[in-house]
This record gives sequence, C-alpha cells and structure tokens, in this order.
Amino acid sequence: MLEEQLLKLFPLHMREGLARADIDQQGLEEIRARAGQPLMLLRSDGEYFFQEDGRLVRDMRMAYRMSGRDLEEMVGFLCSYSMYAYEEQLRMGYLTLRGGHRVGVAGEAALQKGKIARLQHIYFLNIRIAHEKKGCAKALVKALRCGRDVYNTLIISPPGVGKTTCLRDVIRLLSQGDQNHAGLKVGVVDERSELGAGYLGIPQNDLGPRTDVLEGAAKSEGIYMLLRSMSPQIIAVDELGTRDDFEAVTRAFHSGCRLIGTVHGECLESLEHISGFLNWSGKGEIGRFVLLEKKGTGRRRMQVYNNRQELVGGSEL
Repeated sequence: MLEEQLLKLFPLHMREGLARADIDQQGLEEIRARAGQPLMLLRSDGEYFFQEDGRLVRDMRMAYRMSGRDLEEMVGFLCSYSMYAYEEQLRMGYLTLRGGHRVGVAGEAALQKGKIARLQHIYFLNIRIAHEKKGCAKALVKALRCGRDVYNTLIISPPGVGKTTCLRDVIRLLSQGDQNHAGLKVGVVDERSELGAGYLGIPQNDLGPRTDVLEGAAKSEGIYMLLRSMSPQIIAVDELGTRDDFEAVTRAFHSGCRLIGTVHGECLESLEHISGFLNWSGKGEIGRFVLLEKKGTGRRRMQVYNNRQELVGGSEL
C-alpha cells in the first residue's frame, strides 16, 4: 500500500482506488503520470497500469488515463498551491518530499536569455520512490578499500541500474566505519538532492555520522566549498560529466582528498564519450572503476577494474 503522503499527491477521486490497489511500496521504483496517458507503476518485475477500481493490470488499454485536470491537481498538491514558492526547485526539474521521495517534472519551459527561467504547464510527473537499501554496497566498499585508505573511484552505469543507491550506501559505510576501519569524514555535494534527499535542509537518508552535505550547489562550486570549509577526507558526488566537474575533482586530489563519484555509461569505453573526462588530466588518479549492470532478474552485478582498466574482481550486489 502507498504511504499517506504519496496518496495525497493524487486527485481526490483516485485516492480510494489507489489505497485499495495491491501496491508493494518496497518493490515500487517509480510512478509515472502523464496527461492523456495511463498511470504507470514501474516495479522491479516490470510495468503495471492502474485501473480506477484499484486493480493493477499489464495491458495499458485497460488502464485509467490521466487527464490534464488530474495533473493540474497533482501539481497544486505538490506546491501547496503556490508555484512561486517552489519556482527554483521546479526550474531544476524536481521537488523533494519528506521521506526522500523525489518528483521529477516536465512541461513547457519558459526561457530567458536562452536558459530555462521557469517551468509552466506541467503535465508530466515522475514520482521516484526512495529506498535506502542499507548494506547493498558492502561488497563495493570492500573492493575500493586500499588498506586503511580508499581508492579514488568512479561508479559507472546506465540510468536506472542503481548507481546513486549504491553511492549513498558507500557514503554511509565509509562514514560509519567498522571494526577494522575507522570512520572517515565525507563531504557530499548533493546538487539535485538525490543522495541525502534533503527536506528543508535536513537529509532524509542516513549518510552516516561523519558526513557533511552541501545541497543544491553545482558540483564544481560545491567541491571547492567543502574543501575550504569542512576538511573532508572523501568527496562524494553523483553524475560527474562536465569539464568544470572534473577540474574541481583535480583540486580535491591536490588537497589530499579522495573521490567517490558516479558517471553515466554502458561500459568503460563510454567514459571516452564524456567531454569532461576525455581531456581530463586527472584520469590517471582513478584507482578503481566499478561497472554496474542490471540482469533480467532485477539483480545487480558489479565488475571492478584497476587504474589500467584491467578486470580485478566482480560480484553480485
């Protein structure tokens, strides 16, 4: 069953059916609402569609189709009927809910000097269900340790495979430490609030007792700020990509700080198509490349490569 705060995002006439629906929130990954299209629920075992009587079906032809009015009501509930108060978050393309759930938004972009000034006519929502999955990265943390130190590490995977979830648990485990390793000070640059899932500045996810989070800052600026102010031993950042991102990472290396970061990619060769990585002088500093894959069963697997991009290990997560 959906928790109450998620139910309250939907139009009143849909809530009773959604409350009756056989929805296991633990296995739920996303809820997609699009004007004129069926309400879609993505679970680990595939796509399901909602019927207004509360049944979930595989055949989208039998599903309830969201109206423009439905989406307008949902946006109103999300923003407490004050679009202006949430304008900056909407411009970034998402809103974060208490508990760490994130709602991605799309619609018509209003431009100012060629850049997105605000979003209007929002008729596409993606509710991403927060799952911490504590302990999922134990094998990964073991692979990136180097004695009492850790390797500079890049985690690579396509969207939807779980690199952000893994990074979140890596942060928590390194911050927490264990009987053989002292906990480390971790500085997290959480540009889109995906790691800590901050609500009013307080992370809703457990990132460990020695972790400091800078939310909402661009990755390059955030890295510099944390280096100046919080003396981290590790910088953690999600979705590196631009030249500025990687130049800031080089600054972290020169400050004696380790990096744990993620990038989008299907394979190691994908890195050469990332403009910021291609001409990056610091790529030789990366000691571990971790490739994440998702099998047809829904299980995740990692392959671990060294700084020469030679396979040195792998296991299921």
